Amino acid sequence: MPRNPGRYDHLVAFALDHPWAITPSMRGIIAGILVHRIAGDDPDQDVIAAAMEARATRTVGGTEDVVAIIPIGGVIAPRMNLFTEASGGTTFDALTAQLHAAMADPAVKTIIFDVDSPGGNAAGASEFAREVLRARTQKRIIAQSNHLLASAAYWPMAAATEIVASPSSLVGSIGVYTLHDDISEGLAKLGIKRQVFAAGKYKGEGADGGPLSDDAKAHIQDLIDGAYNRFVGDVAKGRGVKPSDVRNGFGQGRALSAEAALEVGLIDRIATFQETLARVMKSPTTVATTRAAVDPPPVLTDQEPLAATSQEARAVRDPSFAEFEQRVLALELKGLQS
Repeated sequence: MPRNPGRYDHLVAFALDHPWAITPSMRGIIAGILVHRIAGDDPDQDVIAAAMEARATRTVGGTEDVVAIIPIGGVIAPRMNLFTEASGGTTFDALTAQLHAAMADPAVKTIIFDVDSPGGNAAGASEFAREVLRARTQKRIIAQSNHLLASAAYWPMAAATEIVASPSSLVGSIGVYTLHDDISEGLAKLGIKRQVFAAGKYKGEGADGGPLSDDAKAHIQDLIDGAYNRFVGDVAKGRGVKPSDVRNGFGQGRALSAEAALEVGLIDRIATFQETLARVMKSPTTVATTRAAVDPPPVLTDQEPLAATSQEARAVRDPSFAEFEQRVLALELKGLQS
């Protein structure tokens, strides 16, 4: 008998209610893990301890020029610490805390995110992207694909100073999706007739296990489109390109090889983690001269920006984040009014 199946109910609801930015195969794995957790099949405490150690920040270097390495492995999602402790992966909450700690350490000159992740839930990805974008105005931030940088993992990492992929990496998978299972035929075969009692015009949508109405489909698609637009906008800002470049030229939802990712602009260079670390240790205080580091991210709306807006954004050099946000707001208002 399950010891406490209810403690995972909020995770099930979260998994069903929020769009996912993750490779399709991994979502099936998540579902399987949840089934085992709900059934009470908890992992060994040694497994949990090993997973927590693997997610911890480590540092290399001397006493003044330190490189902080923050691992991002497995599925990423906000406020799912219990799930990640039991099943690997990490949370946006934990990553934000690790980033803040590294930023607060004056000895840390460079932060490397060591990433091997298929992505995760879309909730919290945009917020963490803002944290990374803020951090890069003060310290060099490197996103290292080692060896998977996909979906909600790529989303915030696009805001890094530079993105590096190991030769065998897969990168991209820029897209968002969710699922609805029509189980009405299965219920009928079992002789089950489900009735739904709900208050609120749309509250019971999909709860009967049958097909969704056109209105319900449209609403879900609106949620997916909204998350996708945020994804595209954040990547465009981080990489210094137009939204159309992301939509049409960054794989259109597919994960690309390192060579293809470099060709379309998803990454800045191809190198192993060890090569990246060796390069950084040779010049730990030198900000990388990549396109993303030299030019502050252009301010983009859902529409294509005017050339003047893009040029004005690029004219800003090393602002404080408060000044940077004021410029962002002013330029976004200007773009919306034009």
